[in-house]
Amino acid sequence: MVSVTRAARCTPGAVLGVLADGWTYSGWVVGTARIRAVDTAWPEPGARILHSVGLWPALLDDETVVRGWDPERSIELQARGWPAGEARVLIEVKPGRGGSGCRIRVTEDADKGPGTLLPRPVRSAVIGPRNVETLRRLIFLAERRAPEQRSR
Repeated sequence: MVSVTRAARCTPGAVLGVLADGWTYSGWVVGTARIRAVDTAWPEPGARILHSVGLWPALLDDETVVRGWDPERSIELQARGWPAGEARVLIEVKPGRGGSGCRIRVTEDADKGPGTLLPRPVRSAVIGPRNVETLRRLIFLAERRAPEQRSR
């Protein structure tokens, strides 16, 4: 498992609000080109986002499924990206130290398909930098979307 953590200047609720809006997924998940559909039950467990990955015109249609949702703390996803395979992704959000802002941690690893055949250091070399950018994008959306929820 590869974990990346970053601090944000907004409340945990602002971040969780972005995670709860499936239509924002392509705005913060690196590699997702577009959203085709979002289940109305999103982010409840079992709900799906239908998305496309890659660069136009070489797009592949796939999906991400919610494995777990705690509206106060986290979301767990099963992200499909075939032909590479599937990954389990856990995003946890906690209040920042001293009650200011929050801390977000993304933990991810391949758990099905060809990606699991890569040695852990190779997977880490790809997943780590990708999730650094994913967190950067997620924080931009959370801070822009809910400026009234920014911590001072």
